[in-house]
Amino acid sequence: MPHTRLNRRRFLQHASAWAGIAVWTGLAGRASGFESANERPRIAAVGTGSRWDHRATGLNGTYGSGKQFPKYGDVVAVCDADADRRERAAGLVKQWNGAAPDSVADYRAIIDRDDIDIVHISTPDHWHAKIAIEAMLSGKDVYCEKPMTLTIDEGRQMCDVCRRTGQIVQVGTQQRSDEKFLKAIAIIRDGRIGKLKQVTCSIGGGPTSPEIPAVDAPKQLDWNQWLGPAPEVAYRSLAGPNGETQSWSRSHYEFRWWYEYSGGKLTDWGAHHVDIATWAMDKTDTGPISIDPVMVKHPVPFKDGYPTADNQYNTATEFLINAAYADGMQLTIRHDLDNGILFEGTEGRIFINRGRLAGKPVEELATNPLPDDALEQVYKGRPLTDHFRNFFEAVADRKQPVSDVFSHHSGLTTCHLAGIVARLGRKIAWDPQAEQVLNDKQAQSLVSRDKRHGFEIET
Repeated sequence: MPHTRLNRRRFLQHASAWAGIAVWTGLAGRASGFESANERPRIAAVGTGSRWDHRATGLNGTYGSGKQFPKYGDVVAVCDADADRRERAAGLVKQWNGAAPDSVADYRAIIDRDDIDIVHISTPDHWHAKIAIEAMLSGKDVYCEKPMTLTIDEGRQMCDVCRRTGQIVQVGTQQRSDEKFLKAIAIIRDGRIGKLKQVTCSIGGGPTSPEIPAVDAPKQLDWNQWLGPAPEVAYRSLAGPNGETQSWSRSHYEFRWWYEYSGGKLTDWGAHHVDIATWAMDKTDTGPISIDPVMVKHPVPFKDGYPTADNQYNTATEFLINAAYADGMQLTIRHDLDNGILFEGTEGRIFINRGRLAGKPVEELATNPLPDDALEQVYKGRPLTDHFRNFFEAVADRKQPVSDVFSHHSGLTTCHLAGIVARLGRKIAWDPQAEQVLNDKQAQSLVSRDKRHGFEIET
């Protein structure tokens, strides 16, 4: 690490000591088990919505990844375009660390600091790549919540910068550190279902909204900064019994249902299940050769791949999309059926989701267990641990974490391609080596998106 020179052996000793202690100490703002501030990386959180911590949004839930980071380092700064969330986040960090962090509205104040080692990105999707790239170029390691990018082109940029800088980037696809998913992949790699032929990812459908009026943005929200690279549009919000924000809107949690800021369910949940599918299929260094939108429904009309109305959610609500690979393997992404992944081989099948791993090959493990190190081999040869510790171990070792930029880009490209064909309503051919759409200029134009002036990505 450029600033803290984190030592792996001491990091592991200290992290283990912290894990056994449930109380926090206010001494020098550090958790018990760490002896020296020089051993602890300094962390900045950019984006402090519900994925970072429910309580930062004013809710009382326990959901959020932000509270995991003080186990391994000191959170010294928080950043959000919403002043209320930023203030609550600073208060939470003070509770965790015993010392208040710096609180800033513009992430560039974090990028410009030489004393920050790690940036934790929990912004809306359309900001992920720009912040991550600038963090890497400034010598910082990155933990970026999924999905890593808004477009395929952003993924290429992420891979290029990560390769050039040597920075460590973990994507928040925590299923990669879940023992059930690792076991599913180990079963497949051990030949327990024969040759893998078909994978089905059921990721749930997207929501619709009523017409949402244009209104003034809340005083605490810097709407221009929130939009960032996305097109300048009016703020829209309608109060009602909908989700954690109790509203339909263009911002905060509801950004997921607008193509301007996200890919809808195709990237929100696809980033999880298609990522695991791609990993299990051993396709993390390639991609499909064709993508076919068998059935797609949107809540608003589309023309030339763009929604014709700007006052309602616009991402796909129902879909059945097939991706075909050069070796004949098939991947299907659909909105219905049980949320999870079905793997079908020539000699059996298994189903996996966050609650269960099922199928005859799973039952047969009782009498014919996997090799002792089968899960560790899937987990890139590392001891199994949680997703956050895996990241900090990778930072200490200067080795790729389990959810690295390159493999995530591969799986997420399939999700982005599904979004492109969903928007256009036609099948496309894809060259996974050149990463280009073949013989369809309009589809190729959707591989990237223009950034608003002043918010371009420079690599």
